[in-house]
Amino acid sequence: MNSSDPSRRGVLAAGLALAAAAGASEAAPVRKVAVLGDSITAGYGLPASQALPSRLQAELARLGAPVRVLPAGVNGDTTAGGAARVDRAVPAGVELCVVALGGNDLLTGADPAAVRANLDRIVRRLKARNVKVVLAGVRVPDLLGGRYARDFNQAFASVARTHGVLFLPNLLEGVVLNPDLNQRDGIHPNAAGVNLIARRLAPLVAQGLQAG
Repeated sequence: MNSSDPSRRGVLAAGLALAAAAGASEAAPVRKVAVLGDSITAGYGLPASQALPSRLQAELARLGAPVRVLPAGVNGDTTAGGAARVDRAVPAGVELCVVALGGNDLLTGADPAAVRANLDRIVRRLKARNVKVVLAGVRVPDLLGGRYARDFNQAFASVARTHGVLFLPNLLEGVVLNPDLNQRDGIHPNAAGVNLIARRLAPLVAQGLQAG
């Protein structure tokens, strides 16, 4: 059978098309998401495979949004620390950043106005680089209440509203104070707790990636 045979030409054309598609797929850049946070996102007490970046990446793949999730969490970090390192912690090429800070601010009784200013700076820096943002809040437990709790909680919502970014009001909803979902210290999520956080966070990240 020679190359002038119609069936032969069809096979050759199909082969070339498949090769071109494969080449395009291999050349396509991997979309990148970063998670800027503290020990909760750094995976304190857990292997990397069970930490939030890895579990979020798996959840996004399950939702049909394959990306590479880059860890940018530092144990003990605060919103002030995040604001100081955001430019170097979130590398070039990141399309979306999850900002998940504030837990250590709450533990140390940081001024809610300062928390808001730090978050505002982080979001402004990311948006100036055309990085999309999902802001994950930290809520004071209801049993504490009071003016401080109100002001602290509103700091996150205010920044999200001001900048029009996607907002998860409470990263630890359903996890905090649940002994079945936390490590022995009662602060850091265990593997099951991280899985719950990833499942709740992934749809918002996928939505952010789809946005123009």
